[in-house]
Amino acid sequence: MKALAISGSAKKGGNTAFMLKTVLEGLGKEGIQTELIELADEEVKPCTACYNCFKNKNNRCIIKDDNVNLYIQKLIEADIIILGSPVYLVDITPKLIAFMERCGMVSIANKYLLKRKIGAGIVVRYRRAGAIHGLDSINHFFLVEQMIVVGSNYLNIGVGRGSEATSLADSEVDEEGIKTMIDLAQNISWLVKEKYQKYIQEDIKL
Repeated sequence: MKALAISGSAKKGGNTAFMLKTVLEGLGKEGIQTELIELADEEVKPCTACYNCFKNKNNRCIIKDDNVNLYIQKLIEADIIILGSPVYLVDITPKLIAFMERCGMVSIANKYLLKRKIGAGIVVRYRRAGAIHGLDSINHFFLVEQMIVVGSNYLNIGVGRGSEATSLADSEVDEEGIKTMIDLAQNISWLVKEKYQKYIQEDIKL
């Protein structure tokens, strides 16, 4: 069982990565393999609506000069997909939107490659507005891809109170947000153990 987390933040190692790592740490304690990818230093080109993915049906995007095809393969191999983004201007980052559009189109073109995988979105806000809208953007991606969306004790939203969040002892860290991430990891783990695992044990193709 593997969990893949993608951070769409423009800042590597910042608040969004910290919240994602908090969830991954909880999943790791349950024996789930985890991986975090940060898109901060990478170029992610937008979808060009060429529809070659529907023509070729080879699990790949025709755009080859970035790492999206590598990440599509990682998404295919993952059982749990966690997407995280800060909200800079009332929505998730353009880089994460481009990532979702490219990966999502390839998935749909190839008979829904992400269907029934577990999905969870995380949004970090720096100001008053945009967090719910941003979380909706990620959740809509999961729903369109026919994925199973997991929530927490409240909406999966953290508050960015510093340029970097590095430890639970940091006074600037959003403690309520951390608790939300911990509970999110527990809910994902429960779903994996109580519901999702039976498909693996019975060798049922999803």
